[in-house]
Amino acid sequence: MNILTEIHRSPGVNITGKTVYRTAVKGVVLRDHTLLMVYSPKMDEYDFPGGGLHGGETHAEGLHREIQEECGMLLASMGAEMGAVIEYDFPMEPGYDVFKMTSHYYHCEVQDGLVPQQLEDYEEELGLIPVWVDIDQAIQCNRILLQSGNAPKWLKKEIFVLEYIRQTLLPHQTPETSP
Repeated sequence: MNILTEIHRSPGVNITGKTVYRTAVKGVVLRDHTLLMVYSPKMDEYDFPGGGLHGGETHAEGLHREIQEECGMLLASMGAEMGAVIEYDFPMEPGYDVFKMTSHYYHCEVQDGLVPQQLEDYEEELGLIPVWVDIDQAIQCNRILLQSGNAPKWLKKEIFVLEYIRQTLLPHQTPETSP
């Protein structure tokens, strides 16, 4: 597993203490200079499609399910893992010292056509919609939200991965010269 970065969501977390673990999978679906992302008009933010694994699910099973639920699209192929981001925070569960989330990002392709979204309640509240967005637009929008002080805790991770993709997968174009 290639660890891209570690993010401490809150200062003072004892990362060596008793740990609650969560594993997530995220799809990186890139077409030219655009990405398939889920957009929340309520928060004005872009996130990679994906989420936490259910008990016993493989990464492939979880990614298939999440992309269908969030984007209303079917996964055509799941490529190599691009890398993982580890986040630490205070746990909500009593008796633990740290919440450790490991999000694995995979190169993916989706099939043409749509199926119904199957959003969870909190995703419905956020108004999540699948969009193809220019990577620079997604970075700029998410940075503005982060600077506002009203950003969800996971936004630093999404910005980091967007910038990582921008630097490693699209090195031939700079934001100033991109279409």
